[in-house]
Amino acid sequence: MTDLHLVRPMAGSSAPTWEGALWIGAIDADDLARPDLGDVVLTDPEGHRGARLLVRRGRSVLGFVDAPVVDGRVSVDLLRSEVASLPEALTPVEPIHLPTATVVLCTRDRADHLRGALRSVLRLDYPSFDVIVVDNAAATDETRDLVRTEFDDPRVRYLEEPVPGLSSARNAGLAAATGEIVAFTDDDVIVDDQWLHGLAAGFAHGEDVVCVSGLVPSGELRTPVQRFFDDRVSWSRNVSTRVFRLAEPPADLPLFPFSVGAFGTGANFALRRRPAVLLGGFDTAFGVGTPTGGGEDLDVFTRVLLAGHALVVEPSALVWHRHRSDLAALRLQATGYGTGLGAWLTKIALDPASLRLALRRAPGAIRVLAAKRRVDAPMGEGTESPRASSAPRDVDLDREIARTARHELVSVARGPLLYLRQRRRGAGLMGHRVPAGETQGVPGGSSSVAERAR
Repeated sequence: MTDLHLVRPMAGSSAPTWEGALWIGAIDADDLARPDLGDVVLTDPEGHRGARLLVRRGRSVLGFVDAPVVDGRVSVDLLRSEVASLPEALTPVEPIHLPTATVVLCTRDRADHLRGALRSVLRLDYPSFDVIVVDNAAATDETRDLVRTEFDDPRVRYLEEPVPGLSSARNAGLAAATGEIVAFTDDDVIVDDQWLHGLAAGFAHGEDVVCVSGLVPSGELRTPVQRFFDDRVSWSRNVSTRVFRLAEPPADLPLFPFSVGAFGTGANFALRRRPAVLLGGFDTAFGVGTPTGGGEDLDVFTRVLLAGHALVVEPSALVWHRHRSDLAALRLQATGYGTGLGAWLTKIALDPASLRLALRRAPGAIRVLAAKRRVDAPMGEGTESPRASSAPRDVDLDREIARTARHELVSVARGPLLYLRQRRRGAGLMGHRVPAGETQGVPGGSSSVAERAR
């Protein structure tokens, strides 16, 4: 018999002390089916009484299973039983042509985080890609020195963007990119070595696909705050491939395309470079590092759809994310989610075409919400997860989290004013001129899909 040894994608610096901590990793269903399989052994299991494993079959993502950890091992029989209950996933589309790719990794004064993220990017199994590290409004030379001394690799370029804000940083990366697709991620992630293959599979769904987002599971769950956040965001568990087009509104998203959380998150997505430039890139009125604090991913996802392009959610494009681990960081993130959401809703309301479409969608959304007869979970995205009840309860923490949720709602109300201030300061799109004859599908062009949508 041969044991199967699993390693964590994000190794922590110390063993967790919270009794609800989960060991995070991945397993291939075909390995579990081996007749000679002995035990499933976890590397560095100290402090973990349970494990959460992402189950894959090759590049396909089947789902997640939770299991107890005993003496650093997980029961093979239990895993086989749990995996057998997961739905079989579709095999990702195999592209006829693998597009060249540029990975844009934006950072700001977090060299320690960047080191691990950039190392994982350079381990990608993909034939043709380069990397742009965008150092946004840095206070020190630490990021520049790290890239130049530790990453002497011809695939890596260092780029300074002095204007603060994630949208400004991403626009700088988009403008400098040379790949057919431009993949965006953050400095607090570890990318799966098949990440770009997953994104390419998403683009293979059609020539009209301009945006592909992927799965962003938690890379560690060592604190109750991380567990709370993970249980309440949908993009950490979207394991079904979906293709979204404005002309084909999905029945389960009554507010489509104004569907917060359904299209992924800014830590893991890619754009076709040329259409993205024609769309104007990222709106600098939004994003971390600006007064609005967020919303830039919501904005670009909806603009892609409103312009008549397709957006694909492809879970085989996998990025592990390190969630905020303490309440202070959670409050800061909740503030950004709230103000960013409020700012984005203001932009939608101020545009006549998108407002008319949102109003047409509203009655259906109200009916769905009334049928649920519950209040959505905080953090702006997703729904209550069936995984949440297994975590130990902490009354004091619950009280603080409820306070954070209320603070997020207050932040939503601040979003409109912050958005209008950004507009007065001249924030907006990249400002690239659209060549004559190429206005199709571009905001403000001769044919607005949002105007015609029903």
